[in-house]
Amino acid sequence: MGVIDKVLGGPAALGALGQAAKGVAEVFVPSATKRMELSAEAQMAALRQLGEEYQHPGLSWFDRLVNGLNRLPRPFLAFGTLSLFIYAMVDPVAFASRMVGLNAVPEPLWWLLGAIVAFYFGARETYYFRNRSVISPFGGAEAVPEDNAALDEWRAGRG
Repeated sequence: MGVIDKVLGGPAALGALGQAAKGVAEVFVPSATKRMELSAEAQMAALRQLGEEYQHPGLSWFDRLVNGLNRLPRPFLAFGTLSLFIYAMVDPVAFASRMVGLNAVPEPLWWLLGAIVAFYFGARETYYFRNRSVISPFGGAEAVPEDNAALDEWRAGRG
């Protein structure tokens, strides 16, 4: 160890040499940490902008009408399916003739219907998944953030 210290000039020189090697390496391979930090900052800026757009929604009569219409497809699908079973029991001949008519629908149209229904319910599920409330172990719907001096200091150093 003593020989290496004498040849390279001690711990300070070794630290400077390491920093220089890091700088040269980042020229050829970008820092993954820096890339992740920049990506996170860009994503947070986009989320802040999106949040500001919906901060004070002014609900007009049209908005309320569309919100009401958005609540109808699931009950219509549920009650419609149950009514098909009842219809099949009440008038089997008419039900069978209508099912023959459905058999004439081309397969790509069925795929399109399936995609529309899947995207509609998938979008609703995603919306509710992203906007669910967090259950706190301390009671209440939202988690109360704890004071964390180290985290506050780290955030102040970055911003």
